[in-house]
Amino acid sequence: MTTAADHLSRSALLFLSRQSNLKDVATRLKPFRELASRFIAGETLEEAVDAVKALTERGLMASFDHLNEAVRTPQETRDEVRHYQRLLARIDQVGVKANVSLKLTQCGLLFDKGLALQNARAVVADAAARDSFVRVDMEESAVTQATLDIVRDLHAEFGEPHVGAVLQSYLRRTEADAKALCAERIRIRLCKGAYLEGPQVAFPDKKDVDANFVRCMRILLDSGVYHGIATHDERMIDATLAHAARQGLPRGAFEFQMLYGIRRDLQERLVKDGFPVRVYVPYGKHWYPYFMRRLAERPANLWFVMRNLMKG
Repeated sequence: MTTAADHLSRSALLFLSRQSNLKDVATRLKPFRELASRFIAGETLEEAVDAVKALTERGLMASFDHLNEAVRTPQETRDEVRHYQRLLARIDQVGVKANVSLKLTQCGLLFDKGLALQNARAVVADAAARDSFVRVDMEESAVTQATLDIVRDLHAEFGEPHVGAVLQSYLRRTEADAKALCAERIRIRLCKGAYLEGPQVAFPDKKDVDANFVRCMRILLDSGVYHGIATHDERMIDATLAHAARQGLPRGAFEFQMLYGIRRDLQERLVKDGFPVRVYVPYGKHWYPYFMRRLAERPANLWFVMRNLMKG
């Protein structure tokens, strides 16, 4: 059960996730660095490649996620495009089972939607030429509609095998979005969501977020499109497996997705049972906001840091 203290801790951590100036202070603390290394695969592309090689050896697929929420200029967006093109080339060279995840704010969405579409198109075109796939990630609710608009434009050009979207079950609009995107045969990654949102757009209670996750999961699995069910919650996994069994779906009809460093036991159990599992592998110098959102999902991790700080 989620307590008032949990709500307070989560809100505080989400607020701190926006204070990127605190990164330098936080990373001087050894327990903080040690915990961050559990969730972040390093600051460089090659460190992330090494992490994905290790996942591949365990039978897992991966999605590279270059973290950079500090993009502010057109030149910086073009730098991101070039990074993703190098990444796609490196995936081919290494031969790992991996694709990429792309945030549109890294492409300029916050200041030029046309530029964001142009930059995202360059990445998806490169992926399509390599017969790969780009997951356009979802961010705060203020850019949900713009993000889906761009995904639809890219999907119209490159098709189902090369670009997909993310939906978050804590948003009230998501059930309607899931039905619409499935009707258009757009591949979806369904997760719960990790941004701080008001009750007018997001469900404030975990039970409602979970109930919406299950409703949307059923829409996805019934659509005949290959989707990703992204959760570490065993109740959500069991609900997914039960619905798939009722519908007679083969084990390769969808994939489970999890985050790097979280529930390795579940990842391995599902792979052993014959289900495809993809791990999202975040890396990059600008990892602080992402890491703080992971702490907010499980505030108990914060107490790990505090206990180790008190030990000196």
